[in-house]
Amino acid sequence: MKNLGNMLKQAQQMQARMQEMQAKLEATEVEGASGGGMVKVRLTGKGDLRRVTIDPSLMNADEREVLEDLLVAAHADAKQKVEATMAEEMQKATAGISLPPGMKLPF
Repeated sequence: MKNLGNMLKQAQQMQARMQEMQAKLEATEVEGASGGGMVKVRLTGKGDLRRVTIDPSLMNADEREVLEDLLVAAHADAKQKVEATMAEEMQKATAGISLPPGMKLPF
């Protein structure tokens, strides 16, 4: 029974850490860029788009396809950074908690 008590205590600690992590991710913003910084995209830690910045030199009809590609690339860059931040925060939230073999978080 002592093992069960320890597991419940660990689960409560993990739940508190997960809530802290979610609040931190909501407040975090990451920036992705492409085209040598000509296009920048800011996402929250939850993946919500906050801002798009476009260099004025790309704002003409002849550069439309280039701009579209750069927007997609900047978003992909920002999304990758968000995922890396989430993985890092998840590692911190679950530090010191032993899970049964094969069990992964989040459930």
